[in-house]
Amino acid sequence: MASIFTCNISPYVALNSGNKPRFGVRAQSLGGGDSTVLSSDEIVVNGTSFVGTKEKNGALIDGGSGEKVKNGTLIDGGKNGRLKPRIDKKWVKDAVFKDLELLWDDGHGTKTVKDYLEGAKEIIKPDGGPPRWFCPAECGKPLKDSPVLLFLPGLDGVGLGLALHHKALGKAFEVRCLHIPVYDRTTFEGLVKIVEETVRLEHASSPNKPIYLVGESFGACLALAVAARNPIIDLVLILVNPATSFSRSQLPLLPLLEALPDELDDVFPYLVGFVTGNPLKMAMANIEYKLPPRLQFQQLYHNLTALLPSVSVLSDIIPKETLIWRLKLLKSAAAYANSRLHAVKAEVLVLASGNDNLLPSKDEARRLKSSLKNCKVRYFKDNGHSMLMEDGLNLLTIIKGTCKYRRSRRLDLVSDFLPPSMSEFKCAFGEVTGLLRLATCSAVFSTLDDGKIVKGLAGVPDEGPVIFIGYHMLMGLEIYSLVEEFLREKNIMVRGIAHPDLFSEIMEGSSTEFSISDWMKVMGAVPVTASNLFKLLSTKSHVLLYPGGQREALHYKGEAYKLIWPDQPEFVRMAARFGATIVPFGTVGEDDIAELALDYHDLMKIPLLNDFVRDLKSKSSRVRDESKGEVASTDLFIPGLLPKIPGRFYFLFGKPVKTEGMKEMLEDKENANQMYLHVKSEVQNSIAYLLKKREEDPYRSIIDRTIYRAFYSPLPEVPAFDP
Repeated sequence: MASIFTCNISPYVALNSGNKPRFGVRAQSLGGGDSTVLSSDEIVVNGTSFVGTKEKNGALIDGGSGEKVKNGTLIDGGKNGRLKPRIDKKWVKDAVFKDLELLWDDGHGTKTVKDYLEGAKEIIKPDGGPPRWFCPAECGKPLKDSPVLLFLPGLDGVGLGLALHHKALGKAFEVRCLHIPVYDRTTFEGLVKIVEETVRLEHASSPNKPIYLVGESFGACLALAVAARNPIIDLVLILVNPATSFSRSQLPLLPLLEALPDELDDVFPYLVGFVTGNPLKMAMANIEYKLPPRLQFQQLYHNLTALLPSVSVLSDIIPKETLIWRLKLLKSAAAYANSRLHAVKAEVLVLASGNDNLLPSKDEARRLKSSLKNCKVRYFKDNGHSMLMEDGLNLLTIIKGTCKYRRSRRLDLVSDFLPPSMSEFKCAFGEVTGLLRLATCSAVFSTLDDGKIVKGLAGVPDEGPVIFIGYHMLMGLEIYSLVEEFLREKNIMVRGIAHPDLFSEIMEGSSTEFSISDWMKVMGAVPVTASNLFKLLSTKSHVLLYPGGQREALHYKGEAYKLIWPDQPEFVRMAARFGATIVPFGTVGEDDIAELALDYHDLMKIPLLNDFVRDLKSKSSRVRDESKGEVASTDLFIPGLLPKIPGRFYFLFGKPVKTEGMKEMLEDKENANQMYLHVKSEVQNSIAYLLKKREEDPYRSIIDRTIYRAFYSPLPEVPAFDP
């Protein structure tokens, strides 16, 4: 049985003897039995008593009983390693932050599997207790109204499987982890009841919030079982290499272990380590990708030499007899979960590895996607079974990029948006779009109120609401540079209004990798709807809107730099309603990096390809009706491009157009149309200016820029023409 207590404060608060509550706390055993009302002098959490605990420098310390903090988890040194949730006294008074700042520190890349192993050594000390929940101290304070996230571990049962993700997840969720002691022999049905009871308690406490169940391997079976038994509770399941495919595993691990002679027990932990993870990916978890290759190799060597001796701890974390028991438990868990898949109504996100030596995870992801009613899949081809411990994976980023993060029953991409962290910024604009950034080296100019054009973004208002109205280059390639420049120079998050297909099933597949479209969602893109524009402007956001939309980004031959806009002034009245500043801008450079060889009309003349284009078009969403003219076209296709030696992207943000105090005037159709035409002409003028001035840029070619950078400066500082 597991223990938990219910009251009107967090169940993970250790109270100082000088700050005692004036009420009793009811401790409830999930396995049955009587509840006990405790005095304010003693609070029991998961079987652990907090008496006279003191606080120093933000960490709980023992007043003489030998308690200590190890790897973010409070350990009772005098009571055989019982888990004690650690928390600051301030939590009772100020439990949450309201907002996250841009480019916040999510701790990604600061922890490795070595931290997991060291933490596990302390937690696994036997105490004879039942399975229990704990909250890692590294999770810190969550945002206001954050949902609960319950982590259900794999075969190890430790509960520290999110060790590399605690700090990031702790901002967005109230994180609680299930710990199954090494020698505990609770049946699968018993574990289901433990998790189910906690889920029901949380649902009763906050019925309008979702509850997240993150299940790794065995824990995924546990999550599916709980979801099947509770179809009316709002659950979001994150299943990491789910062990529902255990019966199809090509590795006969159970017979192998049972036949393993006692003399070879020393080999056992290394066998487990090989099966469950990719040592190289684990060792690379904290290596900065921008380091020179020599330093990367040195860091990798250091990490591997530090990691390998720690592998022997696996024999303590999951001894041979415990692993044999849990493999048998896993067999029954997989059968239980598979027999109830039809009853699962929850949202499901499956994360599958390509190098899983234990389970056929990729095939299982396909099966679950077809079997479950509301299931997305993300595939990570280079990761092993223990992907949460490996390099290249940030769980919070994946949750955000797949639009699975919400604080209420309905997803709101405006109010539920979490700003990108510094590690996400570096990954998105370094590893993901870094090659495009290197090739195009954007030059950005803006216009001051007096009409003077200057280098940089000084002419763009810092305070919102602001709407950027501009030209959509071929394939929308300018978006990444634009968003990056605003984050880098002005620390402003530009929220892009994107085509609904970016958020629809048309972008999904049975083995979809985490892609550029997911990164666009991480960086704040929302579907183009009037309500989303309304919400963004009401929150004083900086909004990026392309009147030409998909038709402009997928234009035909001979239409480069042609504005294909609707006849109606769609955005003017909305801007005036909120007194938003309209900033027209032009961008050029698509013809400097590629030539459009095959457009929609060319593709429709090619057998097989035309069927593919028709299929895409039939699935595409229509944003505008046909009365809007040419811009309403839904010709969705992938153009054929011939690469060129890269030139450069150029941006010019025009003089800001203020609409504050003009709401009544712009309600008149004629006045609104005049404003619309003025903005359109400013965009055209900006494009014409850039096309002319780029001829004066001595560093327009990538060859010239490469030579300049080799002698003078890093990438962002390459000069351009004088405005």
